Amino acid sequence: MKATFRTGFVIAAILAAASAQADVYKCVDPVSGRITYTNSKTGEKGCTLLQKEQAPVSSIPSPVGRRAASAASPAEFPKVDSETQRSRDDDRRKILETELATETQALEDAKKALAEQESVRFGNERNFAKKLERLKPFQEQVDLHERNIEAIRTEIGRLR
Repeated sequence: MKATFRTGFVIAAILAAASAQADVYKCVDPVSGRITYTNSKTGEKGCTLLQKEQAPVSSIPSPVGRRAASAASPAEFPKVDSETQRSRDDDRRKILETELATETQALEDAKKALAEQESVRFGNERNFAKKLERLKPFQEQVDLHERNIEAIRTEIGRLR
């Protein structure tokens, strides 16, 4: 019984593989010259049947072609004159400087809160690990504001 089932399965697999072979057409777009491969002749001009030996292994277009096409901006793409761009850059610089001042003040406040908490020792903190655990959120706030300030300074440095 098992051998019959295996034999039937093998025969079914062979028949499925044989029927999976389809005709492959190579179509060239007359306008752009783009080549596509398909398994059905869509009635377009420029489609030719490939021999089984000529059929491509993969019909996925290479990413290099897409990257090259997307690098150039279209002619109707909106452009901004230099005065408008300079005005936008100035506005961005002002916003970043305001954010920098806000973060600097927040850092000072966080450092002050950390210092206040470091000077206090509660009775249940008999070992230093408990004190460090209590101070951890305050230290994390200081670290967060320092990272934010560094990121804002990096952004300001990137402006023209």
